[in-house]
Amino acid sequence: MSNSAASPTPAARDAKPAHCIIREDDGVYADLGALGPALVAAVDAIFLKNQYLAGLDYRALVKALFGHGPELPPHPRGAGLVRLADDILPFPAARRPLYRAAKIADGEAEYYFEPVFLRDDEGVEQPASLDADEFVADMWTKGIRFGLDVDAVRGAISSGTAGRIVVARRLPAKAGEDARVVEVTGDMHRSDAPRQLANGKLDLLSFQNRFPQVLRGKRLLQKLPRVAGESGFDLNGIVLAPDVPEDLDFNAWCGPGTVIDRLAEGEFLVALQDGFINVERGSSRVSVGDKIVSHDGVSVRTTGNLDLSGDFEEFGEVQENRVVEGESITVHADVYGHIASRGGTVLLNRNLMGGSAKNADGPVIVQGVASGAIIQSAKGNVQLQRAENCIISGAKVTVLEAVNCDIMADEVEIAQAEGCAIAARIVRVERALPRGHSEMRVFVLRPDCARIDKAIGMIRERVGQFGQLAAQRRAAIGNLTAQPDVASYVKLAGRVRKGELVLTPEQQPAFKKMAAAVAPALKQMATLSQEIKDIETEQAAGAEVLGRLERQRAAHDGAVSVAIQSVAGDVTVRALDIEPDTSGVETKPYDQPARTIKAKLREASGAEVLFAGSSGSFTWSTPAAS
Repeated sequence: MSNSAASPTPAARDAKPAHCIIREDDGVYADLGALGPALVAAVDAIFLKNQYLAGLDYRALVKALFGHGPELPPHPRGAGLVRLADDILPFPAARRPLYRAAKIADGEAEYYFEPVFLRDDEGVEQPASLDADEFVADMWTKGIRFGLDVDAVRGAISSGTAGRIVVARRLPAKAGEDARVVEVTGDMHRSDAPRQLANGKLDLLSFQNRFPQVLRGKRLLQKLPRVAGESGFDLNGIVLAPDVPEDLDFNAWCGPGTVIDRLAEGEFLVALQDGFINVERGSSRVSVGDKIVSHDGVSVRTTGNLDLSGDFEEFGEVQENRVVEGESITVHADVYGHIASRGGTVLLNRNLMGGSAKNADGPVIVQGVASGAIIQSAKGNVQLQRAENCIISGAKVTVLEAVNCDIMADEVEIAQAEGCAIAARIVRVERALPRGHSEMRVFVLRPDCARIDKAIGMIRERVGQFGQLAAQRRAAIGNLTAQPDVASYVKLAGRVRKGELVLTPEQQPAFKKMAAAVAPALKQMATLSQEIKDIETEQAAGAEVLGRLERQRAAHDGAVSVAIQSVAGDVTVRALDIEPDTSGVETKPYDQPARTIKAKLREASGAEVLFAGSSGSFTWSTPAAS
């Protein structure tokens, strides 16, 4: 305390502070059990009574009144008490004029420090000094209750130099954090690095991980809850509340195949199944499913070649020479590259231009135009609207309009065929005509089963012989077991082996002698049993081959027919005899590479002619084989 401050009078010493301010011999304490406004009012009452806190700990005062600042160490007198000052002293009225008003602007208070003078009893001005504790009390009564820089005030007073300094600053409210969503796994990110092959080389036409895939139960995203901000204080002690942070609806991020998992450690978006990650276009919804949905197209720049383990749906173009392999494949734009499905459905909603669409086990459907393309299904159907200069094969091929196409199938149905080469077991064409220099040729695939019937007969006879040989071996074993010595030994040995009979030491030599006597017969029986096993193995293998051949033969038992409703130009129809493969492998005549199909149709011109004409209609059929 400055020497210029007056000593307390007995009356001032006896003044009672408010109940939440405790005045003791060793200092002034604040009871933190009181509410903040009550403490502020108690301190306000002290200063309004022309008193001040001598030896003030301003940091403790701000913490007690406003709860701002670092935690204070516990006081020995009790955890609920905090020491504010040494004493409460009167603020002499004569010293009030020494303190001027501060200039407040933009949340800061500036004070002009200059030499001060105080009149003595004779009216002569004597040099005086400001007191930091009095300064706090005076600023309080002038509305500055928070944010005083007491160290700066003390420094300015001790220096004695004139100058304007900032003595108090407003504490702005600290903004909170909005709720947000963060990734908790790196599996959601694509990798456009070249794919590394098994031999260590890089495939520059394929990306390493264009479509991320995750396992069931994988945590994908986490919602970080909003964090409340911290209140600030104006110079007058009024609380400056921060803006309320924005929350978000985490459910809006949850798409099919995902679920929100709420745990003690937080909220997580979790995959409900194994599959590919899709983020819906124009939203933040994340889904996990068997199908990959892409809007970027298939090109060297966007995806490279694709080899996928699930279904695929593409809304962009598949560019020339790009390959897409997968299960069910749907493309909504034009395809210039190659589509290869291992099963499911290949659906092209636009055009197939110069590329290919193949399916190992399912249909191929092209809703637009197919031009200069290869369309094949090993086991399924092919449905086309218009095909030009294409090679087409499948179990059943249906085309509205085919021009200059090579077609092979089990069954073909075409509304209008121009300049095509068509080969199938059943052919139905509404209108057939040539196209320019391209002939209109139809080949009826007529089965010639003589060779396979011969093979079936030979194998059936051989399987029957195996049965006779096995019966002979069993009869020989029966003759051996009918011998009295052998029968007695076998019966006795069986009881000994099962533990039903325990031989005494005197009986064991006789048992061994009996075994030695029948040993040749037992050896012969073991040899015959092994021969039976070998024969039965050969018989089973022959029966399996016979079954495959019979199934393959049955596949050719259906009727063969051709029906052309309208012939509008030179058209030839030939019967092309085909032999089923006697190797036992179940194959279809149309399940061949495109180049082989084209070559076979060109080489078949020498087959038996059933029709050659330029007008009218033609119908021909054979009955189903018996």
